[in-house]
Amino acid sequence: MADMAVCSVDFHGQALGRLNNIEVIVPQAPGPFAVMYLLHGIGGDHTSWHRGMGIVRYVEELDLMVVMVNGARSFYTNDPRKGGYAYEDHVVKDVVGFVDATFPTVAKRQARGLAGNSMGGYGAMMLALRHPDVFSVVSAHSSALFFGHADQPADNAYDDDLMRALPAGEYDCFALAKRNPAKARELAIRFDCGREDHLVEASRRFHAHLDRLGIAHEYAEHDGGHDWAYWDEHIRRTLRFVAEKLKTSAAQARGTH
Repeated sequence: MADMAVCSVDFHGQALGRLNNIEVIVPQAPGPFAVMYLLHGIGGDHTSWHRGMGIVRYVEELDLMVVMVNGARSFYTNDPRKGGYAYEDHVVKDVVGFVDATFPTVAKRQARGLAGNSMGGYGAMMLALRHPDVFSVVSAHSSALFFGHADQPADNAYDDDLMRALPAGEYDCFALAKRNPAKARELAIRFDCGREDHLVEASRRFHAHLDRLGIAHEYAEHDGGHDWAYWDEHIRRTLRFVAEKLKTSAAQARGTH
């Protein structure tokens, strides 16, 4: 079992124009390391995954850094409204740039992954599809995949001012996958949802959508709802999936140092 350090960091993000927070789980071993960026759900922050479950224990067996980002209630988008913050740019440019400059990382797309739950599951999938030049792996749980989508369910809980303000189709995972399926095929994609989760239909529809586009992915449904008991169990599959996909790049880079 490896020793781990958990670092809580405040740093100035240029895209936000103010301080923001991340938590970083760092193996106490020679790097460089592959990195998984882990996004929280609505109402959470950068401490949610640490507080909500035993993620530090789960990472101990893996050759992987985990960076937990504070995304507020942004859906990880660039909010075009007056006074809105550019969280997409913050994650993709500020956070990734700061982590690569500060920690012993493999600074390549092949060694970067994204994961998240609920709003963060949507954010992980959306950012991977919008930035396949930055990330190569995505794994999402209980994702709000209808956010930004033109065809909203009747009981949609995310039809708010932010979604209406965003450019049509730009933050729609369905449209992003269809717009550039060749780039989407360069990603290693997995996602899952609980059968009792109110968001399961969105995951089922996105799974069918990717199948129609011929985009390889892993999709699974399990017993459970939209809660930390479900995420605590299934984040372990995500960690193994991401670590397995990224470890070759990290090992190759480590051999060049």
